[in-house]
Amino acid sequence: MGKTRSAARGKASAAPAGPWGGRARPNPNPFEVKVNRQKFQVLGRKTRHEVGLPGVSRARALQKRTQTLLKEYKERDKSSVFRDKRFGEYDSSISPEEKMMKRFALEQQRQHEKKNIYNLNEDEELTHYGQSLADIEKHNDIVDSDSDAEDRGVLSAELTATHFGGGGGRLPGKATQQPGGGEEPPKSRRELIEELIARSKQEKRERQAQREDALELTEKLDQDWKEIQALLARKTPKSESGGGKEKPEPDAYDMMVRELGFEMKAQPSNRMKTEEELAREEQERLRRLEAERLRRMLGREEDAHSKRPKHLSADDLNDGFVLDTDDRRLLSYKDGKMNVEEEPSGDTSGGESGEEEEEGEGWSEGAPEDSDSPDSHSDLESDAGSEDARGPDGLESDAEGEDASEGPQRGQRPSLGERLTRDDRAAARAELPYTFAVPESCEELKSLLLGKSTEDQLLVVERIQKCNHPSLAVGNKAKLEKLFSFLLEYIGDLAASDPPELGVIDKLVLPLYNLCQMFPESASDAVKFVLRDAMHEMEGTVETTGRAAFPGLDVLIYLKIAGMLFPTSDFWHPVITPALLCLSQLLTKCPVQSLQDVVKGLFVCCVFLDYVSLSQRFIPELINFLTGILHMATPNKQSQGYTLVHPFRAHGKNSELLLVSDEEDMATWQRRSLPLQWAGGLKAQTETEANHTRLSCLAVCLALVRRCVVAYGPLPSFHDITQPLRALLTEHLSTRCCPPTLQDLSRSILTEVESQPRHCRPLVCEKSKPVPLKLFTPRLVKVLEFGRKQGGTKEEQERRRLIHKHKREFKGAVREIRRDNQFLARMRLSEIMERDAERKRKVKQLFNSLATQEGEWKALKRKKFKK
Repeated sequence: MGKTRSAARGKASAAPAGPWGGRARPNPNPFEVKVNRQKFQVLGRKTRHEVGLPGVSRARALQKRTQTLLKEYKERDKSSVFRDKRFGEYDSSISPEEKMMKRFALEQQRQHEKKNIYNLNEDEELTHYGQSLADIEKHNDIVDSDSDAEDRGVLSAELTATHFGGGGGRLPGKATQQPGGGEEPPKSRRELIEELIARSKQEKRERQAQREDALELTEKLDQDWKEIQALLARKTPKSESGGGKEKPEPDAYDMMVRELGFEMKAQPSNRMKTEEELAREEQERLRRLEAERLRRMLGREEDAHSKRPKHLSADDLNDGFVLDTDDRRLLSYKDGKMNVEEEPSGDTSGGESGEEEEEGEGWSEGAPEDSDSPDSHSDLESDAGSEDARGPDGLESDAEGEDASEGPQRGQRPSLGERLTRDDRAAARAELPYTFAVPESCEELKSLLLGKSTEDQLLVVERIQKCNHPSLAVGNKAKLEKLFSFLLEYIGDLAASDPPELGVIDKLVLPLYNLCQMFPESASDAVKFVLRDAMHEMEGTVETTGRAAFPGLDVLIYLKIAGMLFPTSDFWHPVITPALLCLSQLLTKCPVQSLQDVVKGLFVCCVFLDYVSLSQRFIPELINFLTGILHMATPNKQSQGYTLVHPFRAHGKNSELLLVSDEEDMATWQRRSLPLQWAGGLKAQTETEANHTRLSCLAVCLALVRRCVVAYGPLPSFHDITQPLRALLTEHLSTRCCPPTLQDLSRSILTEVESQPRHCRPLVCEKSKPVPLKLFTPRLVKVLEFGRKQGGTKEEQERRRLIHKHKREFKGAVREIRRDNQFLARMRLSEIMERDAERKRKVKQLFNSLATQEGEWKALKRKKFKK
C-alpha cells in the first residue's frame, strides 16, 4: 500500500504539459489532487482515472459552459444573427492565398454565368472602355436623314466661328453694307445662332418639298408603266407553259395550318348566373305566363303596345299591317261595258267575316245570301257556342255574361272570332295557373292537389317552389319548410287511402328530396316527428294489450322515404339511427298473424337491407325474422336444428301460416313480385289465390336470404349466423312442399353459403402435453465467468454490456443536465443581484441628493429667520 501511495503521489506530482505542448504548468496544489484508490490490484487490468483534479475539471466545465450555454442564454431573445458565408472562412486547412484565388474564381463564374439556360448562342460580352464591342461594330452613328450627302462632314465658317471662336463678346464678321451706303454693325452671338437655326429650317423645308415632288413623279411613272404593261402583255400558250415546273400540291400539314389560320377565334361567353338570379328569372317567367293565361281566360284583347316592334330599321316600309275589311269591288263586263258591283264583305270569305265578327258585328238580316246559305242554323250554333262558353261547373263568368249580352241575339249567327274567343277562355280556364302561394295548412295543399293528375300535381308543387324561392323574399324559407311537412302528411294520406295511390307517392319523392336538400334541419325534424308518433303509438299498444300489430302502410312508406332522403351509411345519424331502431322494433315486437303481416314484415326486411347495403352492418333481427318466415313454410317440425326467438313460436296457431299442401296450386303458381297494395289490406281471396300468395311470400323471403348471404359473406362468423337458415333449407324444406322454382332458388342459396370461406375455427380446449418421467441425468451448465456477472452466451453478454453502457451514459447525461440547470440558476441569481445592487445604488444616490437639497433648504431658511 505504501508503494502504491508513493507511486500515486509521484504521478500526481508530475506537472501536466500545456495545452499546445508548451512549457509545463507549475505543480498543482496537493489539496486539489484526488487519488482514486482501488481495493485490489488485478494483474493485466488497465486502470484509468487513478488521479483526478476536481478543481481543474470544474474550472474547465465552467469555462465551457460560459462559452456555450451562457452565450445561448444571453442570446435567447435575439432573432438577428450575422453569418459569415465567405468561402473557406472557417476552414483552417486552406491557406489565405488559396482562399483569395478560389473566391476570385467564384466571383468570375457568377458574373459570366448564363442568364438564360436555353440560349445556346449567348457568349461572353467583350467591352472596351466600358462600351460593348458588339455595339461599336454595329456603327450605329446617328446621322440626320435630312442632311445632304455632299455636305456631310463639312463645317461652315460661321459654325466654326460660333462654336470655336472663343470669347463672350460680339463675333468678328464681314462688314455688310446697308442700302444707305453705311456699314451694318456686327451681330451678336444670339442673333447669329437664330439666323443659323432659321436657315437650317428653311433648307429642311426645301429638301422635304423636293422629296415630295420626286415621290409624286415616281408614282405617276409607275401608273403610266402599268398602263403600257397591260398593252405589252402576251398570253403564254399552254404548250409553252406546260413545260415549266408544276406547283406542288400542299400536304396535310400545310392544309391544317391554313385551316387553323382561318378558324374562328374563341369568343368570351356570358358568366354563369347565380341561384338567386335563376330563381328570380323563373318567377318572372311564371308571372308573365299567369298574366297571359288570365288575359285569355277573361277574353281581353292583347295590348297594342305589346304588339309594337321594339325597333324599326331605317329602310322599314311599314307594310306589316293587316286590312280589317276588304274594300275591293268585283269587276265584271256585261255587253262589252265595265260593270262594278258592290258586295258585302261579310260574304266574300269566312276569314274576313270572322275578323268582322271579332269586332262585334253580327250577321245582317237583310242579306239575300243569308237565307240561301247552307250554314244558316244560327240558333243551334249560338246555343252550342253558349254551352261551350260555360265552365266545367256550368256557370259563366261575369266577363262572359257581358259579352253574351252585347253579342248577337238568338237567331243571329255567332261570329268565328267569338267562337275562338270562347274556346280560348275554356282552354285558359282548364289550364293550371302559373303562380301559386305556399299553402298555410295541409288542407289547402290537398285542395290544390286532389282531383288532378300526377303530372299536374308535380307541376303545382314545382311552381310553388319556384314562385316562393328563399332568395326572392324574406319569409319564403319558413313557408317552404312548412311545405315539406304538408307534403309528408299528404303522402301519408295517399298511402292510407283505399286503394293507396303509390304512383303519385313515387312521383312526389323528388320534390321532397329537393326540399330536403334546401332545408335539411327542418326536413329531419319533420321525419323524426312522424317516426316518433308511430313509435309512441306502438309502445302504447304494447303497454295496453301486451303485443303490437304491424303499423299501416303510411308508416312503412315514411321509413322507405327516410332512407331515400338521408344517408344510410353513417355510423350515427339523427334520422336514420331512430329509423333503424324503429325497424328493429317492428321485427321483434310485432307478431305475424296473417298474410298481410307477412307482406308487411317482408317489406320491412327489404327496407332494412336497403339501409345497410353500403355500411354492411349486421342486423340479427333480420336473420331472425327470415328464419321465422321459413319456419312457417316447413311441414316437419319435430327435429329442429335451430332455435326460434320472439315473436315466432315453434308450435302454435300460426306456425304453419305459409305451408302449402295442394300440389295443383303449386303447379299453377308463377313467380311474381308482391304488390305493395297488399300491405294496406288483402281482399277476399280464394284458397288457390291464398296459396299463390303464400308461395310468392316464400319466394320473396328466399330472395332476401340470398341478399343477406351476399352482404354478410365476408364476416368471420358467417357460417354460425347462417346455420339456422342452412338447417331449414337442407332438412325441412323437402322437395314435395315447394315448386321447382323455389327448389332451384334454395339450392343456389345453399351453394353460395358453402362457397364462402371459413375465416375462423370454433374454440376448443387445448390438449395438454403428457408429463414426462423424472430423469436422474445431471444437467451440465458451462460457467463462463464467476462473480457478479453470471455467465451466458455471447449475445447475452453483449446485451448486458450495452445495458450497462446505456445506464452509465444516461446517468452522465442526467448529471450534466443537472449541472447546466445549476449553472443557469447561478447566472440568473447573479443577474438579479446585480440589478438589485444597481437599484440600491441609485436609490442611495437619490436619497443623498435629496438630503443635500433638504440641508441647503433648511440652511437658507435659518438664514432668513436670522435676518
